[in-house]
Amino acid sequence: MDELLAALRAVAEPTRLRLAVLSARGGELTVSELTQILGQSQPRVSRHLKLLCEAGVLERFREGSWVFYRLVRTGPVAGLVSGLATDCDDADATLALDLQRLAATKEQRAAQAAAYFRANAAQWHRIRALYVDEREVEAALVEVIDKAKPADLLDIGTGTGRILEVLAPRVGQALGIDLSREMLALARVNLERAGLANARVRRGDMYQLALADGSFDAVVIHQVLHYADRPAAAIAEAARVLRPRGLLVVVDFAPHNLEFLRAEHAHRRLGFADDEIVDWCRNAGLEPARPRLLPGDPLTVVIWTAARAAQPAGWRARVAAGEDEPALPALEGRIG
Repeated sequence: MDELLAALRAVAEPTRLRLAVLSARGGELTVSELTQILGQSQPRVSRHLKLLCEAGVLERFREGSWVFYRLVRTGPVAGLVSGLATDCDDADATLALDLQRLAATKEQRAAQAAAYFRANAAQWHRIRALYVDEREVEAALVEVIDKAKPADLLDIGTGTGRILEVLAPRVGQALGIDLSREMLALARVNLERAGLANARVRRGDMYQLALADGSFDAVVIHQVLHYADRPAAAIAEAARVLRPRGLLVVVDFAPHNLEFLRAEHAHRRLGFADDEIVDWCRNAGLEPARPRLLPGDPLTVVIWTAARAAQPAGWRARVAAGEDEPALPALEGRIG
């Protein structure tokens, strides 16, 4: 009760309520982004953010020179504040303007990332080789997929299709999704050159996949999350399209402080801590396994895996009550 009362007192002020709404709907936001959206001075916004953190409403974490804020991820305060923020009426003039500016901020981020991918699509493999040995990562991925033996696989953020080239020969069907038309054009050429008739690519949004629930045995997110402004949402969407016993594989960097990757290579996040990925997976209904670290110089790559339960939550109870076993959606005709 004390935690809930402290949270209610914290958001019972116009600026702090606005910050809670923005954090609920905007994911992870920096102080400068919040300052621009609210149209207030940075010291004033920072003061309100400090009070929200002290009340357990927001979490603050630093990556290099950037500081991010987001709603607390677990506990009663998370549900309370998330519900309050969601129920706030967009018809309120102040909140409507805040959300309009938030949307503009997200569009600017997406435009910057798209411009980077357009400019670097042709030299993507060389850029990756600057900071990680992909051969070791690809060999580890092959081990994971060979052990799981999926019939079909989805590669989110497929880029030039390299992960499809590596993994498609080990599955029945493989699909790659990416927003960049330039990347997809290269991916199609690469897959055709490799003679991979079982691999296809489509344009799509990792936050809103045009795919049915339970469509794939395995989903791979390889070196994509550090570009994402909503990594938790990307994991939740990946989990949605996994079948029972399906496997999610996330490959990304451990936390680091290479600031030039933000300025020169459009990285939004400087790696991820284990507890972040674990929390996001569990919140999406997946059970994480022990991560595998691939130390490098200067970066360490981590492979996180998480599996969906053999049956949807509550299945045994429904069967015990005499209800039918839930049918799984068919894949055919749903991924075009």
